[in-house]
Amino acid sequence: MTPAEVTTDDSPHRRISAAIRAATDQGRTAIVAFLTAGYPARDKFREHLVAIGSAADVVEIGVPFTDPMADGMTIQRSSHAALAQGVTLRWILSELASMQRPAAPLLLMSYLNPLLAYGFDELATAARRAGVCGFIVPDLPYDESADFRAVLGRAGLALIQMVTPVTTEKRLREVASVSQGFLYAVTMTGTTGKAVDVPQAVTAYLDRTSQVSPVPVCAGFGIRSADQVKRLQPHVAGVIVGSALVEVLEQGGDPAAFLRSLHPPS
Repeated sequence: MTPAEVTTDDSPHRRISAAIRAATDQGRTAIVAFLTAGYPARDKFREHLVAIGSAADVVEIGVPFTDPMADGMTIQRSSHAALAQGVTLRWILSELASMQRPAAPLLLMSYLNPLLAYGFDELATAARRAGVCGFIVPDLPYDESADFRAVLGRAGLALIQMVTPVTTEKRLREVASVSQGFLYAVTMTGTTGKAVDVPQAVTAYLDRTSQVSPVPVCAGFGIRSADQVKRLQPHVAGVIVGSALVEVLEQGGDPAAFLRSLHPPS
């Protein structure tokens, strides 16, 4: 897999959708790859980010947090270890602003408290300067996101919304209508890390989501294998790979090789 070259206008959030659509135009499922910033070693963050960015279409950088409620044991473990090494949101943005960043669009995945502590206006300015294209905030419900969406919108940054298999049809349409970059379709109820066998009920939910979403839909939680990616390809534009990739990093494996292995031979 080689991420496609993407040319868009200067709105960062448009780079996310463009990268995902470029992958589907090549006949493959886009890969959104997650790493916890500073894990397993803070001094390897830049190296890991560049390696992952060479093989992923979009990179999601996790901001470590003390109570990552949507995450399973792997990402909880990585988050706590990164915090112990002094990794903070401010440090992440400083590193991104001063490094040669990968071509793949970058996202920050953060719980709300670190964003509030930073200050929304200052955060949007710093994020754009650091090459960040958007945010995922699992504990910020759509109903309470208007203020943050407005601040990000003024900076051209995306707030990526999340839906689940139990999201009602009405709410699905409302959430999809405001999501930018892509719509994050959680494949299960619960936390990240557990493998998903992609039953028909999940693919039917993903089909409904893709039909109503004006932006690409990416499926996340439990994506670990090429078989899963192949099964999901007819139903979504992309997949989000998190816990499995974090495990590769903590075991000293090659993250780019792992990501490329998720695309079976055509």
